[in-house]
Amino acid sequence: MEFGLSQDQLMLDDSVRKFLASEVPLDKVRQLAAGETDDSSVWQGLADMGLAGLIIPEAHGGAELGMLDAVAIAEALGYAACPGPFLSTAIMSAYLLNAAGATDPLTRMASGEYRVGIAFSDVIGSRKGQVTEADSKLTGQSLFALDATADAYLIGLSDGRVFMIEASEVTRSSLSTIDVTQSVCELSFDQSPACLVSSDPELVRQTIYRGRAIQAADTLGAAQYMLDQAVAYSLDRKQFNRVIGSFQAVKHMCAEMASQLEPCRAFAWYAGHAFDESTDDAALTACHAKAHLAEVGQFVAKTSTEVHGGMGFTDLVGLHYWFKRIGFNRQLLGGPEKTRHDAAVLQGFAN
Repeated sequence: MEFGLSQDQLMLDDSVRKFLASEVPLDKVRQLAAGETDDSSVWQGLADMGLAGLIIPEAHGGAELGMLDAVAIAEALGYAACPGPFLSTAIMSAYLLNAAGATDPLTRMASGEYRVGIAFSDVIGSRKGQVTEADSKLTGQSLFALDATADAYLIGLSDGRVFMIEASEVTRSSLSTIDVTQSVCELSFDQSPACLVSSDPELVRQTIYRGRAIQAADTLGAAQYMLDQAVAYSLDRKQFNRVIGSFQAVKHMCAEMASQLEPCRAFAWYAGHAFDESTDDAALTACHAKAHLAEVGQFVAKTSTEVHGGMGFTDLVGLHYWFKRIGFNRQLLGGPEKTRHDAAVLQGFAN
């Protein structure tokens, strides 16, 4: 038995990678970093390919595909350091709204015209109770909300309830992070009217677990790019009339990166597959996959930069965009310590 992607999944992956190679070159990432452009055109292009509605039911204009498909796409997006709200709108918001029966926004989300951000800092972060609710009105602040240009947000409260609020009802301030390819913001509420979407804490947790599986795949793609760039550079850069890839020390560095990264692909794929098959270990696998990819991704990012030497720190190569994306992914939706603690809770080893 071979565990891998189906022919349809491989064709979808190939189409997405060709689109990203054409529409999100390194110069596009540089323009985004300089504030000369935004992610709207790229996101609309991905939406036109059906990615905005990837897991949304066909009845609401989506493709109704599974998490394994989403993981494969996330890997391709990470490889290209692609901007856009794939994690927040296409995965986390789409899953939660559909599971909660709040399906009205799904059709617009699937078309790419309506973006829904995620603000779960009260659920994941250490500062609990920063957002309070009374009479369907929110007060307080939510940090690191995903997608600084979303049309609406799902707000997670510390008690597990989730409210949906239009962006026009909140005050938002963009936050600067190391990663310019993924936007986050701070949301401020002052008796802001919101609509209750769910009162089920388990639904919030399941949404976060799926987000972690996507983050693991995104890091996998970004790390694979850094490995590929290191190998290509080692076969081009010459010292002492020899390519540096012929030096044993450099060979060892590239081999170590490959040996640590390759098993992660099956890990990430299984995390998506487990959700599709509703296996008992789906949430556990997602937590472990994100924690492990965070560590392996950090190692690959560091080692790839070392292979490049001083060039690895310059914008000429642009490697730092992927380095920073891996670093940002490491902490988003919970760092390795948090995700491993959640895994221990799932196994009954911690409270």
